[in-house]
Amino acid sequence: MAKPIKETPVLYDDDAERLEMAAHNVVPLTDEERKEIMKAYDDVKKCCAP
Repeated sequence: MAKPIKETPVLYDDDAERLEMAAHNVVPLTDEERKEIMKAYDDVKKCCAP
């Protein structure tokens, strides 16, 4: 049987500021990085497909 999911902790002070800054300063992926990730994903899908 599965264990119950715990509540998400509330962040305060420095932790909350750090999380908010990270959420506002997201660096988008380049097209090359995105292609590499998708190629790796496709390779994994091929290996796991029946």
